[in-house]
Amino acid sequence: MAFDSTYILVIIGAIISMIASWNVQRTFKNYSNVANSQGFTSQDIAQRILSSAGINDVRIERISGNLTDHYSPSEKVLRLSDTVYGSTSVAALGVAAHECGHAIQHKVGYSALKLRSMAVPLANFGSTLAWPIIIAGIAMSWAGLAQFGVILFTFVVFFQLITLPVEFNASSRALEILEKDSILAGGELQAAKKVLSAAALTYVAALVSSVLQLLRLIMITKGSRRR
Repeated sequence: MAFDSTYILVIIGAIISMIASWNVQRTFKNYSNVANSQGFTSQDIAQRILSSAGINDVRIERISGNLTDHYSPSEKVLRLSDTVYGSTSVAALGVAAHECGHAIQHKVGYSALKLRSMAVPLANFGSTLAWPIIIAGIAMSWAGLAQFGVILFTFVVFFQLITLPVEFNASSRALEILEKDSILAGGELQAAKKVLSAAALTYVAALVSSVLQLLRLIMITKGSRRR
């Protein structure tokens, strides 16, 4: 069986994603040992930021896992992971403020967040059916079906693309609030910025990985048409 040279693109994407994941874990761990000078806990800050933004209908809950923090717009719940909830570290405060940034985006109707929410079903549909349809198209020598599978996968790439402004904007809002409200300053603020910057790079890596996967699918379907 001949080696599929296009698989190199998948390997490159996987390596990029692993490096980004390792970097955020390392950065978070480093600054998890640095407590904020005012003794705030992550949920204290989350509640303070939400109240300051006039958001009084969002619950703050604990969720198991490491850096599984997220904001659920449909449930209006802000969930902080085991490594963040209850922590006084500058890393945890940065993460909590970031999730509050998403809650604020939801309240003000941030357009990119709305677009990402609408793109979720398409991205799920594309990631689930793209490969089976492409394989079926190649097996039946039906180029149109294979190309349709590639189009479905572009929904995944689009979702990753629209995620970038949402995540960068949430981090920008978080850092602005942390500084403006004198929650963090100086080296503590810079530490939180490093954590959020490392987290943002994981989304960039996910986009790059998806683009490489899309390129591979295009190469595979083009190769099948020439045979």
